[in-house]
Amino acid sequence: MQKTTPNNDIGAGELRVGSRDSKLALIQTQLVIDHLQQAYPKLKIKLETMKTIGDKIQDVAMSKIGDKGLFTKELEIALATNAVDLVVHSLKDMPTQLPENMMLAAITVREDPRDAVVMAPRHADKQDLSELPPNSTVGTGSVRRVAQLRRQYPHLQFQDIRGNLTTRLGKLDAEDSTYDAIVLAYAGLHRQGLEERIVQKLDAVLPAVGQGALGVEVRCNDQRTRMLVACLNNASSRLECLAERQLMRVLEGGCSVPIGVKSRWEGSQLYLRAIVAAPGGGKLVEAEANDYVDGLEAESRAVALGARLAVLMRERGA
Repeated sequence: MQKTTPNNDIGAGELRVGSRDSKLALIQTQLVIDHLQQAYPKLKIKLETMKTIGDKIQDVAMSKIGDKGLFTKELEIALATNAVDLVVHSLKDMPTQLPENMMLAAITVREDPRDAVVMAPRHADKQDLSELPPNSTVGTGSVRRVAQLRRQYPHLQFQDIRGNLTTRLGKLDAEDSTYDAIVLAYAGLHRQGLEERIVQKLDAVLPAVGQGALGVEVRCNDQRTRMLVACLNNASSRLECLAERQLMRVLEGGCSVPIGVKSRWEGSQLYLRAIVAAPGGGKLVEAEANDYVDGLEAESRAVALGARLAVLMRERGA
């Protein structure tokens, strides 16, 4: 059983943080570390990095490899074996069902969740996917994006692209590149200081569940770490993402199921709009739901909203 540390002592001692070793993952983990260090100046934070299955397998489409545990399993093993005290994930990579004794203890303030377009150097004069010539090739590893983009840009071809952000940009910029443009999450480009490469933000493409937010996973019985990371939570981002994750949990979606969802607030009302489309862009089910999400029951109301929207979409054929 984890020994509980008194409140006035939780900011003393050591905290071990686990992260993937990619450039973007380390930048994102450092954001969490900086926040914790500011809140607890005496805390000694140790970073442990590792590669996940998703990092190691770079030549197969994600939809063909398996589930969303591709980028989290090794981190969760380290957490389960007490090698680290917490792990930091891109929330969109986290499965909705966590391992036994694991919990999503914090969801950080959400970056812009939209997807963004980066053009190949030979198309430096283009500012929109609609300006690309017929049969141009757009790279993305997401079936969610392809399902929506095929409907909006039927003149384009879509091809899988793997690798971390730096690798993908390298493939796009190569002289013999087969890609005319690639689509990436805005949040990743922004966090790596690459906003100047963005030519278009895709307002009409609904983002992935949790896109733009970071998730902090801890052991359920580790009361000290749970208290430490509570300061990382952003209320509105947490409620949005809890609703979105419940939507996906009920629909049983993963990387290979193209679920897109957009959250927005009007006062204390949370609106969720979601889409499920066939990978080929054919069959499409879209629905929206909203509810007041505030007060002491805010989290349970957010979860119930996501579940209600999932049921509605199922009734419509999702």
